[in-house]
Amino acid sequence: MTKLEELIQEINRFEAIISQWEESQRCVAVGLKRAIEDLHKAALTHLIKSLKQESMSALRQAVDDDIVYSVLLYHELIKPPQAPLIERINTALEEVRPGLKSHDGDVEFVAIKPPDTVEVKLIGSCSSCPTSTLTLTQSVEQAIKNHCPEITKVVAVNHTSTVNSPFTPEDTATWVKLTTIDQIPESGILTGKVGKNSLILYRQGENITCYLNACPHLATPLDMGKLDNGILTCKSHGFQYNLETGECLTVADVPLQSYPVQIKGEKVFVKLPKYSI
Repeated sequence: MTKLEELIQEINRFEAIISQWEESQRCVAVGLKRAIEDLHKAALTHLIKSLKQESMSALRQAVDDDIVYSVLLYHELIKPPQAPLIERINTALEEVRPGLKSHDGDVEFVAIKPPDTVEVKLIGSCSSCPTSTLTLTQSVEQAIKNHCPEITKVVAVNHTSTVNSPFTPEDTATWVKLTTIDQIPESGILTGKVGKNSLILYRQGENITCYLNACPHLATPLDMGKLDNGILTCKSHGFQYNLETGECLTVADVPLQSYPVQIKGEKVFVKLPKYSI
Protein backbone atom coordinates (compact mmCIF):
# COMPACT_ATOMS: atom_id res chain seq x y z
CA MET A 1 0.00 0.00 0.00
CA THR A 2 1.34 3.46 -0.93
CA LYS A 3 1.76 6.29 1.54
CA LEU A 4 -1.06 8.20 -0.21
CA GLU A 5 -3.49 5.29 0.19
CA GLU A 6 -2.59 5.00 3.87
CA LEU A 7 -3.25 8.70 4.46
CA ILE A 8 -6.59 8.54 2.64
CA GLN A 9 -7.65 5.52 4.69
CA GLU A 10 -6.73 7.37 7.87
CA ILE A 11 -8.81 10.39 6.84
CA ASN A 12 -11.75 8.15 5.94
CA ARG A 13 -11.49 6.40 9.31
CA PHE A 14 -11.74 9.67 11.22
CA GLU A 15 -14.60 10.92 9.04
CA ALA A 16 -16.51 7.71 9.76
CA ILE A 17 -16.03 8.25 13.49
CA ILE A 18 -17.16 11.87 13.33
CA SER A 19 -20.26 10.93 11.34
CA GLN A 20 -21.50 9.03 14.42
CA TRP A 21 -21.26 12.08 16.70
CA GLU A 22 -24.13 14.33 17.65
CA GLU A 23 -24.80 17.23 15.29
CA SER A 24 -23.36 19.89 17.63
CA GLN A 25 -20.12 17.91 17.95
CA ARG A 26 -19.94 17.32 14.19
CA CYS A 27 -20.37 21.07 13.55
CA VAL A 28 -17.34 21.81 15.73
CA ALA A 29 -15.24 19.18 13.95
CA VAL A 30 -16.35 20.35 10.50
CA GLY A 31 -15.63 23.97 11.43
CA LEU A 32 -12.14 23.08 12.61
CA LYS A 33 -11.51 21.05 9.44
CA ARG A 34 -12.64 23.96 7.26
CA ALA A 35 -10.43 26.44 9.09
CA ILE A 36 -7.37 24.20 8.76
CA GLU A 37 -8.10 23.61 5.06
CA ASP A 38 -8.43 27.36 4.44
CA LEU A 39 -5.09 27.94 6.15
CA HIS A 40 -3.41 25.22 4.11
CA LYS A 41 -4.88 26.50 0.85
CA ALA A 42 -3.68 30.04 1.56
CA ALA A 43 -0.18 28.75 2.37
CA LEU A 44 -0.08 26.55 -0.74
CA THR A 45 -1.25 29.46 -2.91
CA HIS A 46 1.64 31.62 -1.66
CA LEU A 47 4.06 28.74 -2.15
CA ILE A 48 2.96 28.18 -5.75
CA LYS A 49 3.31 31.89 -6.56
CA SER A 50 6.85 31.90 -5.15
CA LEU A 51 7.85 28.77 -7.05
CA LYS A 52 6.43 30.19 -10.30
CA GLN A 53 8.66 33.23 -9.91
CA GLU A 54 11.75 31.26 -8.92
CA SER A 55 11.56 28.02 -10.88
CA MET A 56 8.74 26.58 -12.96
CA SER A 57 10.68 23.34 -13.37
CA ALA A 58 10.78 22.90 -9.59
CA LEU A 59 7.02 23.46 -9.42
CA ARG A 60 6.37 20.89 -12.15
CA GLN A 61 8.64 18.41 -10.39
CA ALA A 62 6.76 18.93 -7.12
CA VAL A 63 3.37 18.38 -8.79
CA ASP A 64 4.63 15.07 -10.19
CA ASP A 65 4.59 13.71 -6.63
CA ASP A 66 1.31 11.85 -6.02
CA ILE A 67 0.73 13.30 -2.56
CA VAL A 68 1.46 16.89 -3.62
CA TYR A 69 -0.73 16.49 -6.70
CA SER A 70 -3.64 15.08 -4.64
CA VAL A 71 -3.51 17.92 -2.10
CA LEU A 72 -3.35 20.62 -4.78
CA LEU A 73 -6.21 18.95 -6.64
CA TYR A 74 -8.27 18.77 -3.45
CA HIS A 75 -7.82 22.50 -2.87
CA GLU A 76 -8.64 23.20 -6.57
CA LEU A 77 -5.24 24.82 -7.08
CA ILE A 78 -4.67 22.72 -10.19
CA LYS A 79 -7.12 21.34 -12.72
CA PRO A 80 -7.39 17.60 -13.38
CA PRO A 81 -6.28 16.57 -16.86
CA GLN A 82 -9.16 16.50 -19.32
CA ALA A 83 -9.88 13.68 -21.69
CA PRO A 84 -9.80 14.52 -25.43
CA LEU A 85 -12.82 16.51 -26.62
CA ILE A 86 -14.24 13.74 -28.78
CA GLU A 87 -14.05 11.32 -25.84
CA ARG A 88 -15.94 13.74 -23.58
CA ILE A 89 -18.61 14.28 -26.24
CA ASN A 90 -19.17 10.54 -26.55
CA THR A 91 -19.38 10.25 -22.75
CA ALA A 92 -22.09 12.95 -22.74
CA LEU A 93 -24.07 11.17 -25.46
CA GLU A 94 -23.85 7.88 -23.58
CA GLU A 95 -25.47 9.59 -20.59
CA VAL A 96 -28.58 10.64 -22.53
CA ARG A 97 -28.81 7.57 -24.77
CA PRO A 98 -30.81 5.35 -22.35
CA GLY A 99 -33.56 7.98 -22.10
CA LEU A 100 -33.70 8.38 -25.88
CA LYS A 101 -33.73 4.63 -26.49
CA SER A 102 -36.64 4.21 -24.09
CA HIS A 103 -38.62 6.16 -26.72
CA ASP A 104 -37.13 4.25 -29.69
CA GLY A 105 -34.73 7.08 -30.49
CA ASP A 106 -31.00 7.72 -30.40
CA VAL A 107 -28.38 10.37 -31.09
CA GLU A 108 -25.17 10.22 -33.11
CA PHE A 109 -22.10 12.44 -33.05
CA VAL A 110 -21.49 13.99 -36.48
CA ALA A 111 -18.63 16.50 -36.28
CA ILE A 112 -16.78 19.17 -34.34
CA LYS A 113 -16.85 22.58 -36.04
CA PRO A 114 -14.09 24.76 -34.56
CA PRO A 115 -13.95 26.71 -32.45
CA ASP A 116 -17.02 25.92 -30.32
CA THR A 117 -19.69 23.95 -32.22
CA VAL A 118 -20.71 20.29 -32.16
CA GLU A 119 -23.01 18.72 -34.75
CA VAL A 120 -25.23 15.79 -33.79
CA LYS A 121 -27.96 13.82 -35.51
CA LEU A 122 -31.14 12.55 -33.89
CA ILE A 123 -32.19 9.19 -35.25
CA GLY A 124 -35.13 6.82 -34.86
CA SER A 125 -38.28 8.33 -33.40
CA CYS A 126 -36.31 11.37 -32.21
CA SER A 127 -35.66 12.54 -35.76
CA SER A 128 -39.35 13.26 -36.43
CA CYS A 129 -40.69 13.76 -32.91
CA PRO A 130 -42.34 17.18 -32.40
CA THR A 131 -40.52 17.42 -29.07
CA SER A 132 -37.08 16.96 -30.64
CA THR A 133 -36.26 20.60 -29.89
CA LEU A 134 -36.74 19.91 -26.19
CA THR A 135 -34.76 16.68 -26.45
CA LEU A 136 -31.80 18.59 -27.86
CA THR A 137 -31.88 21.74 -25.77
CA GLN A 138 -32.64 20.13 -22.42
CA SER A 139 -30.95 16.76 -22.77
CA VAL A 140 -28.30 16.41 -25.46
CA GLU A 141 -27.09 20.02 -25.46
CA GLN A 142 -26.91 20.26 -21.68
CA ALA A 143 -25.03 16.96 -21.35
CA ILE A 144 -22.44 18.02 -23.94
CA LYS A 145 -21.93 21.42 -22.30
CA ASN A 146 -21.55 19.80 -18.88
CA HIS A 147 -18.70 17.64 -20.13
CA CYS A 148 -17.30 20.15 -22.62
CA PRO A 149 -17.54 23.72 -21.30
CA GLU A 150 -15.58 24.97 -24.31
CA ILE A 151 -18.56 24.03 -26.52
CA THR A 152 -21.19 26.78 -26.78
CA LYS A 153 -23.28 25.57 -29.74
CA VAL A 154 -24.90 22.20 -30.45
CA VAL A 155 -26.52 21.90 -33.87
CA ALA A 156 -28.84 19.22 -35.23
CA VAL A 157 -28.12 18.07 -38.79
CA ASN A 158 -29.78 15.65 -41.18
CA HIS A 159 -28.13 13.25 -43.59
CA THR A 160 -27.05 15.83 -46.12
CA SER A 161 -27.23 19.32 -44.71
CA THR A 162 -27.68 21.42 -41.65
CA VAL A 163 -31.31 21.94 -40.69
CA ASN A 164 -32.85 24.71 -38.62
CA SER A 165 -31.13 24.32 -35.28
CA PRO A 166 -33.37 24.33 -32.23
CA PHE A 167 -30.62 26.27 -30.49
CA THR A 168 -30.89 29.17 -32.94
CA PRO A 169 -34.63 29.31 -33.73
CA GLU A 170 -35.89 31.53 -36.49
CA ASP A 171 -37.11 34.98 -35.53
CA THR A 172 -40.14 34.71 -37.81
CA ALA A 173 -43.29 33.72 -35.94
CA THR A 174 -47.01 34.21 -36.34
CA TRP A 175 -50.08 34.45 -34.12
CA VAL A 176 -52.44 31.49 -34.42
CA LYS A 177 -56.00 31.43 -33.07
CA LEU A 178 -56.19 28.37 -30.87
CA THR A 179 -59.49 28.60 -28.97
CA THR A 180 -61.77 30.90 -26.99
CA ILE A 181 -61.51 31.79 -23.30
CA ASP A 182 -64.67 29.92 -22.30
CA GLN A 183 -63.25 26.68 -23.73
CA ILE A 184 -60.42 26.69 -21.17
CA PRO A 185 -61.66 25.49 -17.77
CA GLU A 186 -60.95 27.78 -14.80
CA SER A 187 -57.84 26.48 -12.97
CA GLY A 188 -57.67 23.73 -15.58
CA ILE A 189 -56.03 22.92 -18.90
CA LEU A 190 -57.16 22.58 -22.50
CA THR A 191 -55.22 20.57 -25.05
CA GLY A 192 -54.91 21.89 -28.59
CA LYS A 193 -52.93 21.04 -31.69
CA VAL A 194 -51.26 23.25 -34.29
CA GLY A 195 -49.47 21.41 -37.10
CA LYS A 196 -47.51 18.60 -35.48
CA ASN A 197 -47.33 20.39 -32.13
CA SER A 198 -49.58 19.46 -29.24
CA LEU A 199 -50.09 22.37 -26.84
CA ILE A 200 -51.72 22.87 -23.45
CA LEU A 201 -53.41 26.06 -22.28
CA TYR A 202 -53.83 26.82 -18.58
CA ARG A 203 -56.22 29.46 -17.21
CA GLN A 204 -56.10 31.07 -13.78
CA GLY A 205 -58.57 33.94 -13.67
CA GLU A 206 -57.71 36.28 -16.53
CA ASN A 207 -54.22 34.86 -16.92
CA ILE A 208 -53.69 32.25 -19.65
CA THR A 209 -50.40 30.46 -20.33
CA CYS A 210 -49.45 28.09 -23.15
CA TYR A 211 -46.87 25.31 -23.20
CA LEU A 212 -45.74 22.48 -25.44
CA ASN A 213 -47.61 19.38 -24.34
CA ALA A 214 -44.44 17.47 -23.47
CA CYS A 215 -42.54 16.96 -20.24
CA PRO A 216 -38.94 18.19 -20.79
CA HIS A 217 -37.71 15.08 -18.98
CA LEU A 218 -38.77 12.36 -21.43
CA ALA A 219 -41.43 14.13 -23.55
CA THR A 220 -44.42 12.42 -21.89
CA PRO A 221 -47.66 14.28 -22.78
CA LEU A 222 -48.43 16.65 -19.92
CA ASP A 223 -52.20 16.45 -20.30
CA MET A 224 -51.97 12.88 -18.99
CA GLY A 225 -50.67 14.19 -15.66
CA LYS A 226 -52.43 15.31 -12.49
CA LEU A 227 -53.23 19.02 -11.95
CA ASP A 228 -53.63 20.34 -8.41
CA ASN A 229 -53.69 24.06 -7.48
CA GLY A 230 -51.79 25.03 -10.61
CA ILE A 231 -49.11 22.36 -10.13
CA LEU A 232 -49.06 19.71 -12.84
CA THR A 233 -47.38 16.37 -12.08
CA CYS A 234 -46.09 14.37 -15.05
CA LYS A 235 -47.54 10.85 -15.16
CA SER A 236 -44.27 9.12 -16.08
CA HIS A 237 -41.74 10.11 -13.43
CA GLY A 238 -43.48 12.63 -11.19
CA PHE A 239 -41.79 15.81 -12.45
CA GLN A 240 -43.83 18.80 -11.24
CA TYR A 241 -44.40 22.13 -13.01
CA ASN A 242 -45.96 25.44 -12.01
CA LEU A 243 -48.33 26.18 -14.88
CA GLU A 244 -48.44 29.91 -14.09
CA THR A 245 -44.70 30.28 -14.74
CA GLY A 246 -43.63 27.05 -16.49
CA GLU A 247 -41.02 26.51 -13.76
CA CYS A 248 -40.00 22.94 -12.94
CA LEU A 249 -40.30 22.34 -9.20
CA THR A 250 -38.46 19.01 -9.33
CA VAL A 251 -35.24 19.91 -11.13
CA ALA A 252 -33.85 23.42 -11.50
CA ASP A 253 -33.38 24.92 -14.98
CA VAL A 254 -35.73 22.50 -16.77
CA PRO A 255 -38.73 24.75 -17.54
CA LEU A 256 -41.60 23.95 -19.86
CA GLN A 257 -41.41 25.21 -23.44
CA SER A 258 -43.71 28.23 -23.33
CA TYR A 259 -45.35 30.34 -26.04
CA PRO A 260 -46.69 33.94 -25.88
CA VAL A 261 -50.46 34.26 -25.50
CA GLN A 262 -52.65 37.16 -26.67
CA ILE A 263 -56.34 37.69 -25.93
CA LYS A 264 -58.55 39.50 -28.45
CA GLY A 265 -62.12 39.70 -27.23
CA GLU A 266 -62.93 36.11 -26.37
CA LYS A 267 -60.38 34.65 -28.79
CA VAL A 268 -57.07 33.18 -27.59
CA PHE A 269 -54.06 33.52 -29.91
CA VAL A 270 -50.68 31.80 -29.46
CA LYS A 271 -47.46 32.99 -31.11
CA LEU A 272 -45.64 30.06 -32.78
CA PRO A 273 -42.56 29.79 -35.01
CA LYS A 274 -43.68 29.52 -38.64
CA TYR A 275 -41.55 26.46 -39.29
CA SER A 276 -43.43 24.54 -36.56
CA ILE A 277 -46.91 25.20 -38.00
